[in-house]
Amino acid sequence: MNVIKIDSLALPELEPYARLTEAQLRNRLHASEGLFICESAKVIRVALAEGVEPVSFLCEEKFLECVSELMRECRSDVPVYTGTRELLKGLTGYELSRGVLCCMRRPAERRVGEVLDGARRVVVLDSVVNSENTGAIFRAAAALGIDAVLLTRTCCDPLNRRACRVSMGTLFQLPWTYLDHYMQLKDCGFTTVAMALTDRSVPVDDPSLKGIDRMAIIMGTEGDGLSDSVLRGCDHVARIPMHRGVDSLNVAAAAAVAFYELTK
Repeated sequence: MNVIKIDSLALPELEPYARLTEAQLRNRLHASEGLFICESAKVIRVALAEGVEPVSFLCEEKFLECVSELMRECRSDVPVYTGTRELLKGLTGYELSRGVLCCMRRPAERRVGEVLDGARRVVVLDSVVNSENTGAIFRAAAALGIDAVLLTRTCCDPLNRRACRVSMGTLFQLPWTYLDHYMQLKDCGFTTVAMALTDRSVPVDDPSLKGIDRMAIIMGTEGDGLSDSVLRGCDHVARIPMHRGVDSLNVAAAAAVAFYELTK
């Protein structure tokens, strides 16, 4: 391994870990130069197995053996920066990282048609802004048979450090991209099913939803849900029946229920 011991976080090579914000890492002006930080050995291992390119590693000295195992999935010249626990505590949130961080290159954004090709059940996240919810929805989608994830550009970045960790690496296994207009779903032959509590919504297990060949399940933002304009444009609106006066579930929990029922 190309191990580099550090005694300061001021090194320019450590900027992605120590000083760049999520927005700066994403680098919207030059998408091909975008980076993200992947956290925890398990998540990093999945990313590497799916072909995501590592730029560098950062870890405590006691985790060098763990990084050595991860390095089997990538080039041996990738730098591994290591320092004492006391030094690395200077990184905001480092103690949540389970010992290892990896700076990785953002994959190129995929075309909608490419992501939807061959898919029968997909989910669209509309303005879901919480990174933990985003990661949890990706994990549920992977586990419950969803073929792809699409996001409006008002959503949280799925490659946000916390979203990556909560997804347990599933966002590297599922095809995903951004959706600029709902007509793109129609053009690809998808029937849209919005999840919302409205006068026209049917129970999520309603027989009318069972015969749909290619379905896009639309999940709305935390709190306000889907806008009226989105609801008017959807082919169906479905709800999860509630009890004891509870009006709704957390969006990640609701997504898991919807995925389970609508992928049957």
